[in-house]
This record gives sequence, C-alpha cells and structure tokens, in this order.
Amino acid sequence: MNTFMPNEAAIERKWYVVDASGYTLGRLSSEVAKILRGKNKPVFTPHADTGDYVIIVNAAGVKVTGNKLDDKIYYHHTGHIGGLKGVTLREKMDKKPCEVLEKAIRGMLPKGPLGNRMYKKLFVYAGAEHPHAAQKPEELKF
Repeated sequence: MNTFMPNEAAIERKWYVVDASGYTLGRLSSEVAKILRGKNKPVFTPHADTGDYVIIVNAAGVKVTGNKLDDKIYYHHTGHIGGLKGVTLREKMDKKPCEVLEKAIRGMLPKGPLGNRMYKKLFVYAGAEHPHAAQKPEELKF
C-alpha cells in the first residue's frame, strides 16, 4: 500500500462566500482558517496547501462578546524610540473592519511561506458586494 500525497494538479479548489454578519469574531475566524488550510478535505496534508478560496462579506457586522470592544488593543511600533502605538477594537472596527478579520484569521494559519500562500486565498469585504461573481462561489454556513 502507498500513502496518497496530493500534488498541485490533484487538488481541486472551490470558492466559498461567507456572510459574516451576526457571527462571533473568533468562531468565524477559526472555521474560515480550517477551510483555507484544507482541513475539511479528505486529502488534507499538513505540509501542502490543499485549501479553498474564501470570500467574506459584511465584515463590519461581526460581533464580539464581553468588553473586548474597549479592552482589546491592537499594538504596532513605528520604528522610532517610544513609538509603540495602540488602537482599540472599537476604533479599528469603525475605520477598517476588514483588517480585524484578516488579522484574526492570519494568526490561525501556519507561519512562513505555506501560511502566506494560504492567506492569499482570503478576500474580506466590509459590505455585501464582492467582485468575484465570475468564480461562482458557493454560500457557506457554519
């Protein structure tokens, strides 16, 4: 018996569209990360990109529980001395709601070149419109 190892030609990729309104941030992110990784397929291989494409619409409608809107802070450093900046989740959701979902999902993917390839198959939009109608995405419910 031989173990089946999928190559790029053997992987069949689908397109999925997810309506994020009403979903909790972390629970939605973990389900989308599984699909991007390919863990929902029987040909899943940890060292290969076997995942599908995911389009997330209505990213502004994602909800969080507890006091995370005011307590969760996204930090970044400007590169200058004393340049540590912080933005709360509420401010980030008002200005760039897509970045919140992208950052959450990115953290759940593998690090390195493999994770970078998986992350490129994610498309997040704040509103209900997306330009990927030609790919005929299937609607996905969790």
